[in-house]
Amino acid sequence: MSTSTQPGEKWSPQTSGDRVAILRELDQVLASPHFCKSKRYSALLQFIIEKALAGKTDELKERSLGIAVFGRSLDYDTNNDTVVRYTAGEVRKRLSVYYYERGHESSIRISLPAGSYMPEFILGHDAVEDIGRHADRQTANRDKMDLVADSAVEAPNGERTVVPSMASSDEGTAVHATKTSWAVWIRQKRILLVALAVVASFVVVAAVLLRRNHSTYQQDAVADFWRPVLRGQRPVLICAGSVVFAHDNYSGVSTAGKDSDYSFVSTQSASAIAQITDTLDDWGTPTQLAFSSFTPLTGLREHSVILLDSYSNIWTHRLLNSLRFHLLEGSTEIIVDQMHPQVQWSRDHSVPYSNADDYAIVARFWDLTTDGWVVVIAGLGRNGTEAATQFVFSPHYMQLLRDQVGHEFSNRNIEAILSVKVIDGKAGAPSIVSAYTW
Repeated sequence: MSTSTQPGEKWSPQTSGDRVAILRELDQVLASPHFCKSKRYSALLQFIIEKALAGKTDELKERSLGIAVFGRSLDYDTNNDTVVRYTAGEVRKRLSVYYYERGHESSIRISLPAGSYMPEFILGHDAVEDIGRHADRQTANRDKMDLVADSAVEAPNGERTVVPSMASSDEGTAVHATKTSWAVWIRQKRILLVALAVVASFVVVAAVLLRRNHSTYQQDAVADFWRPVLRGQRPVLICAGSVVFAHDNYSGVSTAGKDSDYSFVSTQSASAIAQITDTLDDWGTPTQLAFSSFTPLTGLREHSVILLDSYSNIWTHRLLNSLRFHLLEGSTEIIVDQMHPQVQWSRDHSVPYSNADDYAIVARFWDLTTDGWVVVIAGLGRNGTEAATQFVFSPHYMQLLRDQVGHEFSNRNIEAILSVKVIDGKAGAPSIVSAYTW
C-alpha cells in the first residue's frame, strides 16, 4: 500500500495482501443483511470485484454482465432487458446503506460509481493509520541496520568486525570477529520474513478462490436448471393447485373444482409460492400467480409455467401424463414409471398422514401442448411439494442432480423422483430416488 494515500481517497490494490484485504471486506459485505438474502445482488457484486482484482476489466460491461451473471443470451436486447442496470443501482444503494450503518468500522470501503460497473476502493482512517505505523517501523528498522553496517570495519583476514559506536578506541575494547556480520544476518532475516508473508498471502488467496469457485460451480447448477425457463422476457406463471376440506380422505382435503366454495392452499404450498416468487424476483424475473382450476390452456401458452402440487393441480396431471414419471389416474396418489410399470411410489396409508414419508416429482421440459418450458414441483402430499421447492433452489441438491444426469443439462428435459422423510408433519431433507433426461 502507498503511504501517501489519505483517508477517503480512491485507492488501488497493488499487492496480493491488498487483494486479500478487499476479498475479506467483500465477504463481510455479502454476509450483511443487505446482501445475504439476495442472490442477484450478491452475485453481481462478487463477480465485479473478482474480475476487477483479476485485471479483467474488459468483462465489466453491461452485456457481458448480463450474459455471465444473469444467464442472458449472447444477443439479448439491453434496452428492453435492464436487469444489469437495475441490479447495479440496487447494489450501489445497499453499499451506501451498509457503510452508513457501520460508520468508521470498515478500513476499506467498496464503492460502485454511478454509470459504471468498475468498482472503486476507498481507504478508511484506520487503514491509513496502520499503513503509517507500518512505514515508520520499516524506516526505524532500516536506520538501525544502517547504523550497524556503518560500524563494521574490515579485518586483516578479510572478515568484517562489528565495533560498537559508543566504545572508546583508547580502551582498546574489541568485539570478536564474526563470519557473517549482523547487518547481513538482519537483511537475510528480513528477506525470509517477507518471503514467508508472500507465501502465506498466496495460500490465503488460493483458499478464498477455491472456496468461491466451488460455491460458484454449485450455483451454476441452479442457474443451468432455471436458465431456459427464464430466458424469455415474459413473466413466469406460477400455477398452483387448490383444495377443499374432505375429512373422509387420507390427506383431509380433496381437489377444488371450478365451482368449489372456500378453496384454499396449504401452509406448505403457500410457503413454496413465496419462495418461488421471492427468488425469481431476486433474479429480475416477474411472476404471476394463478390456480389450476381457473386457468385455461390459453393462459398456460402465454408464459413459461411452474406447476405446483400434484393431484390438486389438474394441469400437473395432464402435462405429466406423456412423460416417463407421471401420476396414476384416479385419486390413489401414486407416481408410476412408464418404463417399469411395476415400480411405483406412494405414501404409506397404514401410518398417520403426518408421519408418512412423501414423494415428489421435479421436472423441467419443453411441452408441445403449451409450446413452452414447464417446471413441475409436485409432491404427492404437501410436505413433498415443500421439500421439492427447496430442492430446485438449493445449490447442493441441484449439483447432486447434475452429477447424476450429466453436466450438460441446461437445455435437456429432466425428470427426477424425490423421497422425503416426514416426522410430525415436518418435511426432512429430500433425496434423489431416480432421474431421467432426454
